[in-house]
Amino acid sequence: MIELDYHQHQCPYPVVETRKQILANPGEIIEVLVGDQTARENISRLADKMGYKATWKSAGLNYKLTLSPASAPQQETVTTSGISGDSVVFCGSDQMGNGDEEFGRLLLKNFLATLIELDPLPETILFVNSGVKLVCTGSEALESLNILACRGVDIASCGLCLEFYNLKDRLAVGRATNMLEIAETQMQAGRLISP
Repeated sequence: MIELDYHQHQCPYPVVETRKQILANPGEIIEVLVGDQTARENISRLADKMGYKATWKSAGLNYKLTLSPASAPQQETVTTSGISGDSVVFCGSDQMGNGDEEFGRLLLKNFLATLIELDPLPETILFVNSGVKLVCTGSEALESLNILACRGVDIASCGLCLEFYNLKDRLAVGRATNMLEIAETQMQAGRLISP
């Protein structure tokens, strides 16, 4: 059993770190201590999405969740379009479409805010080239991206791109990744959305 203590951390940290542990330790029972109801609910949703059963109990002012792998593999949902697999959003720029740059940035900010309302959420949002500016300190999209990360969406940004734009130390949400993972994620996606 893996025991994690995130009770002193606010969302999205507990969800992001729990997701990493689930991916790194498939089939293991994981206990997570969190400090608020929001983290408890978001980790429960993440667990369900990843094929785990989540139970919880109060532990003083905190919550202790036990995440157990499902006894049988989750059935894949059949869609009327015939598409199966994860939805991945690919942001290759800090703006949406061509035309006025300021308006394009506003459109992309609104697109990311709108994603919060969708069900199901995308599994992953990839940021490359100038798109990495959206995940860094000072970005107007941070609030939406933090909510998405808190709800279990993997926010992954190209590490080389962060270095190119001198933003590596300003990464404010999600994690840095590499081109191999970016390519694999796109190749395995059931849907690849590029705003």
